[in-house]
Amino acid sequence: MSVPPPQPVDEAAFKTAMSRFASGVVLISAVEGDPDDGGPVDDVGMTATAFMSVSLDPPLVLISLRREARMRDVLDEQPLWAVSLLSRSQSRIAARFAIPGRISDRLIFADLPHGRGPASGAALVGGALATLECRTHQVVEAGDHILYVGEVLTTGLPDPEGPPLLHFRGGYRSLG
Repeated sequence: MSVPPPQPVDEAAFKTAMSRFASGVVLISAVEGDPDDGGPVDDVGMTATAFMSVSLDPPLVLISLRREARMRDVLDEQPLWAVSLLSRSQSRIAARFAIPGRISDRLIFADLPHGRGPASGAALVGGALATLECRTHQVVEAGDHILYVGEVLTTGLPDPEGPPLLHFRGGYRSLG
């Protein structure tokens, strides 16, 4: 059987098709700067929907970032980061961190209930369904994105019973 040659895929049609795939919404966070250097240290974060579990042994997760994403610069320098799986009631948090270029605003976490991860020092959102702290295990270039595979160092369940926040057809949704 012969395989037909690949045909170009219309970018708009591809985006529309992929918007039909419901995905969970997470906040990726890290600490930018080195407190041991005496320079400025800042909390950074961004909303993402391209997140998934990769392996149980060892425990690995994956996040996918656009090449031009500011968080990519942070993760290229900082191997420790965290993920907070957001609940339905946290859509405002997701919207706040989805603003391009806003990841390093000093006040972005100021009024947000959060704690510090013991392994990464990164902000973990209070009331999240679950939290994970990770160390970059592998970085893979994939088209116009960079994939960060993280080894999970810690897990937490701040609010494991809440309904998840989902992203579907370009907006935030919930189950039911």
